Amino acid sequence: MKTVDLSLFKKPSAYLPIAMSLAGLALVVGHVLVYGLVHETDEGAAAHTFQLLIALEVPIVGYFALRWLPVYPRKAVIVLIVQALAVFAAFASVFLMERYS
Repeated sequence: MKTVDLSLFKKPSAYLPIAMSLAGLALVVGHVLVYGLVHETDEGAAAHTFQLLIALEVPIVGYFALRWLPVYPRKAVIVLIVQALAVFAAFASVFLMERYS
């Protein structure tokens, strides 16, 4: 059985974007749980916080890719895929909230 080396996940540039995406997901889910699925005319603090979290991920992911892809290509690609899945989950929650509100 082949094991996956997760040592790159210990790097802040690897786990911070995942944590930020999960925080954004939690923010959306928490907002829906507290306020329900209501259509708001003005974006609130939750929306702006979500946008900041996602926007601040971009330079961190860029740094990670530039720093670790040349050194450990296979391991870095695994981390980048997990980061992409996390941000996809965050965006999917917003999409579903908007669609069903």
